[in-house]
Amino acid sequence: MNKNIIRAILIILLIATFVRIFAFSSQDGEKSSSVSRKVTTAVTQNVKKIQDMDSKERELTLNKIEHVIRKIAHFSIYTLVGILMMALMSTYDISKNKQILVSILVGIIYATSDEIHQYFIPGRSAMVTDVLIDTAGVCLGVLIVLIVLQIYIKIRKKTTKKY
Repeated sequence: MNKNIIRAILIILLIATFVRIFAFSSQDGEKSSSVSRKVTTAVTQNVKKIQDMDSKERELTLNKIEHVIRKIAHFSIYTLVGILMMALMSTYDISKNKQILVSILVGIIYATSDEIHQYFIPGRSAMVTDVLIDTAGVCLGVLIVLIVLQIYIKIRKKTTKKY
């Protein structure tokens, strides 16, 4: 496939991911918590130990689980950012180190701008720890692409040697 087509597809996917992150961050604190609580309830509804707790203990447990789910959501969506950025950078003829650096820097810049954006949303706040979690997600995404590319190169070498 033509590199320009691949780049266009990756840029569209990256922009769509950034738009989705922006939309999540634009939710006020009440709406954001409501969405997180729905996910938490769905995840825990069949966990008998949690369902058997008294209401106060269950609420405390659900709050802790909700917090973890929110952080996993941060990490996951920024892992996607890392995958898309590194895949995009891999289509350019620049050193692997520059590809990695640009991918991570874009992730850090967007994560930071996202937290600043949240600061101005009622009921939300900006957290350095979220930027760190987001950055870790980007790094994992970059690592995933590097591993996949290495596997692809090894497979390609083996198949070209056979012919």
